[in-house]
Amino acid sequence: MATVTLTAANFDEVTSKDGIVLVDFWASWCGPCVRFAPTYERSSEKHPEITFGKVDTEAEQLLAEKFGIRSIPTIMAVRDGVVVFAQPGALPEPALESLIEKVEELDMDEVREQMSAHRKGAHSEPTEPATTTEPAKTAEVAAEEEPATARG
Repeated sequence: MATVTLTAANFDEVTSKDGIVLVDFWASWCGPCVRFAPTYERSSEKHPEITFGKVDTEAEQLLAEKFGIRSIPTIMAVRDGVVVFAQPGALPEPALESLIEKVEELDMDEVREQMSAHRKGAHSEPTEPATTTEPAKTAEVAAEEEPATARG
């Protein structure tokens, strides 16, 4: 399957459906983005059941801002409409495949319970400072931040 261009007009529609959507935030002037593109494309061909989207951060600055994209490429995984992973950095092919496996293995009922508990906790008296700089922090924990070791 080829990658899908994601824009402000279609992003919510594509990412809110059931299943897995991987999103590559990139720009044409970004060397690591350009080098990662063939890996991402090969993975899209191996996994036709997954939607592989690409957001050109130059053309879609509002989307990049909405998700706090500060470094590209940034890879985001959305499953059943929930952002379950977001991390800057091009992933080597084995790390991308590992990320896909981890996202496929997630128990989404458990992820939703954790998110609900996190939201409820946010409305009570905080015991530690809350971090809100990463939009997918709860989900990253669920995905066990597997590819973090793949960055060099």
